[in-house]
Amino acid sequence: MTENLHRDCELVYLLQVALGFPFLVENPVGYVSRSFDLGRQFLFKWTVNWRFLPEDVFQHRAFHLALLVFHFTALALFALNRWHRSDENILSLLKDPAKRKDHPEPLSANQIVFPLFTSNFIGVCFSRSLHYQFYVWYFHTLPYLLWCTPPKKLAHLLKVLILGLIELSWNTYPSTVYSSASLHVCHGIILLQLWHGTTSSEEEKQPSKKVE
Repeated sequence: MTENLHRDCELVYLLQVALGFPFLVENPVGYVSRSFDLGRQFLFKWTVNWRFLPEDVFQHRAFHLALLVFHFTALALFALNRWHRSDENILSLLKDPAKRKDHPEPLSANQIVFPLFTSNFIGVCFSRSLHYQFYVWYFHTLPYLLWCTPPKKLAHLLKVLILGLIELSWNTYPSTVYSSASLHVCHGIILLQLWHGTTSSEEEKQPSKKVE
């Protein structure tokens, strides 16, 4: 199964390169700049996640920059503490495997899926604006994100309630102060349980010995 996941990931990367190749050849600067247009403004009337804010705050550059900083900070924290198993510095992952101090076993399916789904979810949490069609970005990952941690971290009933509230928030049109606020509360709970419900490699050692 792990080999199949590795192969599927490689196919996805190759597909992305193949789809973008004609545009990169014709106009690489325009393609990249428009793909990552950080100056783009979104219409306040369509936002699902920031309806509770005043429109002038929603459109303010300082607010956009703050979200970008929080986004990168969250990614860095998870990358440094939750997404790698080695006790070495994360930069050691860039070394030749033969020269690394530790030689970890092949990644499990969960160790591949968890960083992919979590990083995507972090992007959703700190998005400048989520419109209704954007729900497709992550709705299929929510059951995994909620149930990938031990039940003691978050009760099953509460997880089901969170799923229901997120669905309700996305199906409220037009969005309201309450629907957008509840969406952020649910996202925050999921993000916290992903952080506290998972452990770094050092924290995993003791429990694993007890189980054995």
